[in-house]
Amino acid sequence: MSKQFLIFAGVGVAVVALAIFFVFAGTKGSHLELKGEILKIRTGELDEKNSAAVLDFRVENPSDIPFVVRDVTATLDKQDGSMGEGFVVSRSDMKTLFQFNRFLGQQFNDALTIKDKIAPHATVDRMVAVRFEVPNQELESAKAINLSIEDMDGALFQTSHKIK
Repeated sequence: MSKQFLIFAGVGVAVVALAIFFVFAGTKGSHLELKGEILKIRTGELDEKNSAAVLDFRVENPSDIPFVVRDVTATLDKQDGSMGEGFVVSRSDMKTLFQFNRFLGQQFNDALTIKDKIAPHATVDRMVAVRFEVPNQELESAKAINLSIEDMDGALFQTSHKIK
């Protein structure tokens, strides 16, 4: 092979690599995702077979498009390795939950519900209240609570937090 051919091939590979880099760098903000964590979990007994957990969390939307909530779910990692499904308390029932269950404290943040929007490049503090069909002792001895938030377009944010 000639020296001139190798120089042109090297320049061609460098140009293609630069083009690929700029395409990926230019579309970085179009990738919808959330970043965040559960800051605090408050738990309490509703009755002898049911308990509640209030999850205070902070999320950030680093993308260039809004994150519109489609679904919010919470699960419990029990000590025996099984999973327990939680039932998310609606925004309208949240006031009643705190009014009749003072041991949960007060509502510090707005509740996150379906169709809520998290604006591009915004950081928000929200909360979710969840009822689990387990006694409070089992809830407090669980390994972790997992929180999943799904966007209308299918993007999924998941995080978990150890209880106490």
